[in-house]
Amino acid sequence: MSAPPVAGPVDLGRGLVVQNAVGLASGTAGYGFEIGQLMDLNTVGALYTKGTTPQPRPGNRPPRVAETDGGMLNSIGLQNPGIDRVVDEYAPVFASWRCAVVVNVAGSSVNDYVHCARRIGDAQGIAAIELNISCPNIAHGMDFGVDPAQAGRLVVAVREATSLHLMVKLTPNVADIAAVARAAEDAGADSVSAVNTFVGTKLRRDDGRPVLPGGTGGLSGPAIRPLALAAVARVCEAVRIPVVGVGGIVDTDSALDFFAAGCAAIQVGTANFVDPSSAARIAAGLGARAQESSPRGVLAETSRW
Repeated sequence: MSAPPVAGPVDLGRGLVVQNAVGLASGTAGYGFEIGQLMDLNTVGALYTKGTTPQPRPGNRPPRVAETDGGMLNSIGLQNPGIDRVVDEYAPVFASWRCAVVVNVAGSSVNDYVHCARRIGDAQGIAAIELNISCPNIAHGMDFGVDPAQAGRLVVAVREATSLHLMVKLTPNVADIAAVARAAEDAGADSVSAVNTFVGTKLRRDDGRPVLPGGTGGLSGPAIRPLALAAVARVCEAVRIPVVGVGGIVDTDSALDFFAAGCAAIQVGTANFVDPSSAARIAAGLGARAQESSPRGVLAETSRW
């Protein structure tokens, strides 16, 4: 199947219209303030914020990141300032940006997620909520993401608490990702994003102990792209709601692979650490491809991967 060129606005449903199909993945661009000094946020369609919890979290003890072949492991532990600060201080700034800001929310109980959704309310500057049911780096971070029944109950509860577009971020660390996606759709999710990181480890060669204090971390980067594409293809076949693809996207060609799998939009993650302009470059590349007769036409583009 050939990949359709994607450019211009994308309607993801329930009021979430992004100016282009490229977003900055949660956890890789913070709340936009630092990366916004290195690239123009208005060149991308959406910023998916750092995972946000009801109360501030200090995160895991360092080291939190380990480089791997073709990617990286992270065990940040959802360090964040808490939902009150995001709504009260950050959202007014978000409102001045052209890119849509989707607040990623996380928790260890249904009440945590519901609290965040209610606290967001109709705050100006926040376009949608991304439910993080797939974080591998905190206790119980994937409980909802590996059980379709639990995922469904969570989405029902949050759906009742908000009128905003509700996106559910799926974990690949599950026996049947399609079943979880269907459960989210049936419970009222407007879209799903797939996939979050894979669980991995890196050992020190001097003593065989894990580099990361928690033993494992979330593996991301181009090394996971074939695995992510396989999971995304299963999700796209299983649901009717839009799917936002993420996992190892580094350039226009790898972005087009996800559109070929059936995605409506994409998120760029680990590539931002290598080149903060990656997402802007990919958005421009997709726009250029849309002007060509072939989706695989010639476009001068370089990637550091």
